[in-house]
Amino acid sequence: MFEATGADLVFVLARVIFGSVFVYLGINHFLNLEAMAGYAEFKGLPAPTLSVLGSGGLLVFGGLSLITGILPAIGAGGLAVFLFVSAVMMHDFWNMEGEDAQNELNSFLKNVYGAGAALVFLAVSNATWPYALNVGF
Repeated sequence: MFEATGADLVFVLARVIFGSVFVYLGINHFLNLEAMAGYAEFKGLPAPTLSVLGSGGLLVFGGLSLITGILPAIGAGGLAVFLFVSAVMMHDFWNMEGEDAQNELNSFLKNVYGAGAALVFLAVSNATWPYALNVGF
């Protein structure tokens, strides 16, 4: 699967870039818990504080999973589900107007294309990944 020249390095770079973003976002959930829980409550999520803590943990786990190659199917699948659900529940651009609608549409689209990328990692999760621990395939 990674036989083309440099494919192994490109793949590990993609894992580190993509995974690091989610580790950062997850840590941000913990560091800004009160504000994020307030926003989750505003959006109508049940148990907003618990939702923010759970999603923060999922983001950190998913990101580290892709970076290290530990349980990558679970990590990538979890990220894809989180991103799709978050896109619909948190970024309801169809209920907004003007600049708010555009901002929510931008966030919605970021989540959707992020979910697509997570699905690519899920699709190749059963392969032996270069420069990875390859645990849980």
